[in-house]
Amino acid sequence: MNPPGRNEDAADGFFRLGLVGAGRMGRTHLRAIRESQRVRVTGVVESDAGTRDLVRAAGTPAYARLDELLDAQHVDGILVAVPTDRHLAVIEQVLASGLPVLCEKPCGVNAEQADHCAQAATAAGLALQVAYWRRFVPELVSLRQRILDGELGEILAVNCYQWDETPPSAQFRGSSGGIFIDMGVHEFDQVRWLTGQEFASASTASTGGVDGDPDCAQLVARLSGGSTAVVSLGRWHPAGDSCKVEVFGTKGTASSWFLRPADGDAVFLAALRDQAEDFASAARSGASVGDAVAALTVAELASSFDDRSRSVLPTVRN
Repeated sequence: MNPPGRNEDAADGFFRLGLVGAGRMGRTHLRAIRESQRVRVTGVVESDAGTRDLVRAAGTPAYARLDELLDAQHVDGILVAVPTDRHLAVIEQVLASGLPVLCEKPCGVNAEQADHCAQAATAAGLALQVAYWRRFVPELVSLRQRILDGELGEILAVNCYQWDETPPSAQFRGSSGGIFIDMGVHEFDQVRWLTGQEFASASTASTGGVDGDPDCAQLVARLSGGSTAVVSLGRWHPAGDSCKVEVFGTKGTASSWFLRPADGDAVFLAALRDQAEDFASAARSGASVGDAVAALTVAELASSFDDRSRSVLPTVRN
């Protein structure tokens, strides 16, 4: 399916990455990877003809279907950035073609789909990495090490905030799974990664929104190691996209406002670039599909709560 010699980038030492999906997030990945000295996007799959024209005008071949890309080029891996409700079908097709996958979070609209993807990757003997870019932000990597080294003592609380500048389109909301799956999975993965603890129980409160998808949602949780966590999600932050985390321990506290409205774009793009390079090197320090299952499990349960409910969450280990 992928005859050698179709693409000269191999001689240049680049990892040849195919991108499936050139919507907002896909185009952001393109921007980030253009600065990479190790990875090159050599082809893009996008169903919208106008977007394909824009991609071609920027110098990258574009195709209407994945099989067209695979027939035309030799690629080393695929980055999946289609809407969430199409993750499963595209991942299955890519794995069947014999290529490893880097999938935009959350790797399906629920934990069952993510687990199905994991099983498919295992059966194919191929890598499936999920794009939780926070794991490639230097400030957060440093904070995690401080926690693991015991510098902050026993962790009492981890508070995470993710507030977007403006709400997404109605079309996006309809395919995203809702605020806890679309946004919350980042925080759920971040809490697990920073602390090494699982979510044990949680309650939620929310307000506003469209068709049952809140504009503001808060989750308070107890973690398996005895710490507490607060996750604050919002779709209205006119100053610009903002993400921060606070950690309170018995020996000290730490705060990281790692994505600020003023310079968040640069932080975001750098993390996406590093993530793609990590995928290319097969170092796999990024999030596994098991991490995606864990984050989606919390997100699904949070989505099912009403503002009074409290649930004990199942422990999910990789």
